[in-house]
Amino acid sequence: MTERHARPMGATQGDGDRLPPARFAYDRHTWKEIAHLLANLPVSLIGFVYVVTVLFTGFWLTVTVIGFPLLAAGLTGARLLGRMERARARKLLGVRVDEPSRLPGRGTGFLAWMWMRVKDPVGWRTVLYDFIRLPWGILTFVITLTSLFVLWPVLPFIARGLANADRAMVRGLLSPSDELERRIAELESDRGVVVDTANADLRRIERDLHDGAQARLVNLAMGLGLAKEKLLEDPDSAAEMVAEAHGEVKLALQELRDLARGIHPAVLTDRGLDAALSAVASRCTVPVKVTVDLDSRPAAAIEGIAYFTVSELLQNISKHSAAKTASVEVWRATDRLLIQVEDDGRGGARLDGGSGMQGLADRLDAVDGLFVIDSPQGGPTVVTAELPWRDRAPGKG
Repeated sequence: MTERHARPMGATQGDGDRLPPARFAYDRHTWKEIAHLLANLPVSLIGFVYVVTVLFTGFWLTVTVIGFPLLAAGLTGARLLGRMERARARKLLGVRVDEPSRLPGRGTGFLAWMWMRVKDPVGWRTVLYDFIRLPWGILTFVITLTSLFVLWPVLPFIARGLANADRAMVRGLLSPSDELERRIAELESDRGVVVDTANADLRRIERDLHDGAQARLVNLAMGLGLAKEKLLEDPDSAAEMVAEAHGEVKLALQELRDLARGIHPAVLTDRGLDAALSAVASRCTVPVKVTVDLDSRPAAAIEGIAYFTVSELLQNISKHSAAKTASVEVWRATDRLLIQVEDDGRGGARLDGGSGMQGLADRLDAVDGLFVIDSPQGGPTVVTAELPWRDRAPGKG
């Protein structure tokens, strides 16, 4: 079984259901096209008037205080006009065009809000669309209405030709910039994943501190308080209680060390991936061969993600695989950091198997990484992870 976690590609922009060829008989597609062409005049008139009155006024008033805010508000309204036009084309022409990403609203200052909308390419393309549509709307309305009474036998062919020109305009001016818009949507999704992951890590650290070291330190304080009270009355009991408290201190320190290692191990910072992964492998219940072939160290963030990815995979091997041996290989291929973890266990690992694989895939996806599982039933299991290579900042090890 091979599962691959990668970025979903944007939907292909097209006509959706393929239209039947135009013919002399009037079918529902022809009537939809006729309705769209007849509606072009009032719709294009509204758009043209809006562009001229609101946006041009804002443009000429940019020498004053109210000019740029009015221009920003006008471009925001133009986005709404574009959304209505895409909906009309989708309903009557069958054109499937992705909606552009929304601009950030809350959490930004007024100047940032205004500048973001003034330079919005989606709004400006809609302005151009509405500006050039008035003569086209008049032309299509006149031709369609005239043909409906005079040239009605060939109107389906005329309507198809004019509607195809409308489809081209919608795709050319009202569709999002594919790569840029897809990238924005991906970054918005990745930001949510990073925030959720960080919150989950903070909750885990808080829970570990509360249930572990904090509880031991509370018991230690109580024990030392009792020992202090018995110090003069019963020195022997007080000495025993102090000895127990000393043991609690050692356990609390060990738990704090383990917690700190889970946040960011010191060996990773000081000595890099090779030593850190060897330390993780030594704690695995399965013999693990570690091979790290790197001429230099990647950026600290990439190095940390690589470390925790391998650490989580080795924990899964210890808990779920029933493997006898495992291996970890790390190397660089041009601008990518590649990780491959293999074991000879029972196999059957999946992204949705509840072993934390999906969380690892999301974490790698948030930094333009890739996560691939090849785990047939009966094994072996091979997990390949890719991370973008980013050079380490000078002075960072």
